[in-house]
Amino acid sequence: MASSHLVPRLCSFLCIITLLYAQPSHLPNHAVVLPVTKDPSSLQYLTKLSNGRSLVPVMLVLDLAGPFLWVDSVSNLVSFSTRRVPSCSLQCSSFSAKALGLKIKTCFSATHSNICDVPAQNSITKLATRSELVEDLIAINPSNKGSKSGKITNLDKFLFSSAPSFLLNGLASGARGMLGLGMTTTSLPSQLALTFGFQRKFTTCLSQSNGLVLFGNESVDPIFGTELTKSLLYTPLADPAGGGGSQEYFITVKSINVNGKQLDLNNQEGAIGWARISSVVPYTTLENSIYNTFVKAYSEAANSMNITRVAPVAPFGLCFSSKEVASGAVGPVVPTIDLTLQSKMVKWRINGRNSMVRLSDGVMCLGLVDGGLNSNIPIVIGGFQLEDNLLEFDLGTRMLGFSNSLLRFQRSCSDML
Repeated sequence: MASSHLVPRLCSFLCIITLLYAQPSHLPNHAVVLPVTKDPSSLQYLTKLSNGRSLVPVMLVLDLAGPFLWVDSVSNLVSFSTRRVPSCSLQCSSFSAKALGLKIKTCFSATHSNICDVPAQNSITKLATRSELVEDLIAINPSNKGSKSGKITNLDKFLFSSAPSFLLNGLASGARGMLGLGMTTTSLPSQLALTFGFQRKFTTCLSQSNGLVLFGNESVDPIFGTELTKSLLYTPLADPAGGGGSQEYFITVKSINVNGKQLDLNNQEGAIGWARISSVVPYTTLENSIYNTFVKAYSEAANSMNITRVAPVAPFGLCFSSKEVASGAVGPVVPTIDLTLQSKMVKWRINGRNSMVRLSDGVMCLGLVDGGLNSNIPIVIGGFQLEDNLLEFDLGTRMLGFSNSLLRFQRSCSDML
């Protein structure tokens, strides 16, 4: 008789145990930290993931706008555990529709190959080609800070594409692909969110040497400090395409100020509007008409501060002698640049650290360059201007948090790891 009461209890106990052990053992209870370095030759930002069951390390170029991760298919990076995603599968049609905006087409297996084709692009050279959608394990090594254990964070069924090796042309030496952090459901932030229940957001902190990208639900205060995180200003992420279809990160710029004086762009219809944030463009570019007005205003402001102009050095259009320029808390003491966003209270300030590129002991050049006459985006904020700035990209609320220069707090992104 006693055994009849034991059976349901035993079943309940076994069910609970089964549920517990059915949960992924690698679920992180900490922020996932992705270390980033800057390649001095290409000026690209690099990170490393481990791929496959054998955890082969793969060097990748970080691309804020990339829709997904792609790797070279012929460099032994696609491991024996890599599984091809069939063309006639929900994964294939969903990936293409969500990441690339392609229509989901009716699939007849008899008339389709078993390869799920997706277009992959090298966002530096702009070359695009056919690639194959695959699935495999990837692993992220957490840094010492921000992690509660030394365990590797695994994503067991991560979707990415395997591309031809010629797509690597133009990437930093040793890089075997590009890691996309774009505003898509197939980028790394979104796949981490889906796997671990994270919020769809991430924080970047780039530098001239070591930096990081941070994912997770936990407060970022333990890594960056309360003072820094409370200093963030917020602005909406814009959508030039409309309908929430943009995979890139845009903000709206209403005006540009140099040393507090607003540039006169009234006669240039639509001159100020969208600004795209990019990790693959080395220096901020301004559409030609904006650039010409900006350079004139900046030259006048520099002259009023007795900063001597010298011959320009490509790709820069405006260079100065640095011999008599003092060094301050936020870099060389030069004219400040403010991008006014949704209101005069919200400004992205560019100080000397993020405006002047030192070419030699005696020459420094303005790190904002001419984007040309045919630029369809008025401003592209490049990597040099992102360095030592804390940026919080929230894909869920479509908001960007930004700190301006961390040097104000005597901090640097290279200190964070």
